[in-house]
Amino acid sequence: MKTPVKPKRSYHSSRRREQAIETRKVILQAAQRLFERQGYGTTTMNAIAAEAGVAFKTVYVAFETKSGVLRALWDVLLRGAEDAAPVGALPWYREVVEEPDPQRQLRLNARNSRMVKQRIGAVTGVIRGAAPLDPDIDKLWRRIQVSFYDNQRAIVATIATKNALRRDLDVTRATDILWALNHPDLWLLLIGERGWTPEAYEQWFGDTACDQLLSAKRRRI
Repeated sequence: MKTPVKPKRSYHSSRRREQAIETRKVILQAAQRLFERQGYGTTTMNAIAAEAGVAFKTVYVAFETKSGVLRALWDVLLRGAEDAAPVGALPWYREVVEEPDPQRQLRLNARNSRMVKQRIGAVTGVIRGAAPLDPDIDKLWRRIQVSFYDNQRAIVATIATKNALRRDLDVTRATDILWALNHPDLWLLLIGERGWTPEAYEQWFGDTACDQLLSAKRRRI
């Protein structure tokens, strides 16, 4: 009589998954250091592997291409995890959309802008700089712009339903203004070039957005 084969313990597969997740995290952290220090063009997959202390094959199996590494890094920094919900479903964004007070909406949006850009500001510059060099990164940059604009438009649309926009603005023009004020290029200029603090940026962004978008009766001094 044959001895029954014992089923494999599930903890082995769980442990492998955890190890794979941790390895991806280490690789992305290494890639971020290299991208921010020396740029996208001069950073190689071999260099990322060496910085992470793993084999080249490990990086290749996990991400396939250098652009795949940068895409994954962007998702983690923006949303908190590669498998996290889209920005439109994240609690810190929903708080803005669902806030009943238009001025507080714009203040919260400024807070989110500062919070997110502290995580992604430098990598955004890497992506923008790499877009002309790599078609995959160019697609990523374009996707970022579309998604970013759509998220700002959703906020403006809720303000419009409260009849809180300036009379001379429609949703599209108001979104254009909010998108421009919130654009990562401004963050890189004010923080990176002019030396503003993140807190000064948040205050300026909130003040300017309220002044530019809201009707006089909706602005509180």
